[in-house]
Amino acid sequence: MMNNPQQGHFQHPAALVETQQIGAGTQIAAFAHLLPGAVIGADCEISGQVLIENAVRVGDRVRIQSGAQLRAGARVEDDVFIGPNALLLSDASGVARKPKLAAQLFTVIREGATIGANALLMPGVTIGRKAVVEVAAVVTHDVPPNAIVTGNPARIVGYVDLPHPKPPVAVLTQPFSEPYSDDEVQARKSTRVRGVWLHRMPVITDLRGNLSVGEFGKDLPFEPKRYFVVFDVSSREVRGEHAHRTLHQFLVCLKGECALVVDDGTTREEVVLDSPAVGVHVEPLVWGVQYKFSSDALLLVLASDKYDPHDYIRDYEDFERLVAA
Repeated sequence: MMNNPQQGHFQHPAALVETQQIGAGTQIAAFAHLLPGAVIGADCEISGQVLIENAVRVGDRVRIQSGAQLRAGARVEDDVFIGPNALLLSDASGVARKPKLAAQLFTVIREGATIGANALLMPGVTIGRKAVVEVAAVVTHDVPPNAIVTGNPARIVGYVDLPHPKPPVAVLTQPFSEPYSDDEVQARKSTRVRGVWLHRMPVITDLRGNLSVGEFGKDLPFEPKRYFVVFDVSSREVRGEHAHRTLHQFLVCLKGECALVVDDGTTREEVVLDSPAVGVHVEPLVWGVQYKFSSDALLLVLASDKYDPHDYIRDYEDFERLVAA
């Protein structure tokens, strides 16, 4: 590569670099094409055959592999990896027609995200911090922080930094006597996530049918003031994606199964709910996501208070700042 001491970066003689806005330490390989309006941060690696159009903003330490295309207006934050032949679409023509909608028309990749080879990102999508778009995925909607998506259209199949999920039923479920004792109903197990507890719920078997029960003030860690039921969820859809400031929740999957991801800002864990014998107590300031719903899943959620929109924390970065304070 040829050193460009005036600008502090390196570019191959066969690269077509029309922009002057390139950070120190960035390396640009042969046959890459950077248009005049592109802005590139420091210590980036831009491989051959990469196209970066006007008004694209690339942060520091970004790696862009061969053949990737960043169309006009795309925003890429620090420490992002973009795989070979990935395509980031943006509707730059729409910005000229409707400048107030610019933020909705540009593709945004947040800090630390990974975009796999041959992935296609449609105009206006945002890829959350540390999210992973797998190879050849077609992303048509925003991807939450830390989520792993795949397929066409892309759907969430997991979250980063999660150990292999295991159903808690094998750990917690044991036969109950009838009437059951106080020691039995108090059985609970802490998770790796601060403020999340697994509870063993009474299940009474009978030839006439089985029964699961929970008594307020006895089996449950708080007295509910509200409940809601989640059902008929398409398996590719995700529920939750928020935390609460003061609200406690207690979740029981009455039928079918789903997965619950809980996150205290430091540790993240996935719990499989597939039996009414297990309840999960989620305390305030825990980020929660429900996904992987079976077609017959019926999820009961008990809440410690009435609905209050101001109690919700819906932005993960706001949540991280709050729990770190």
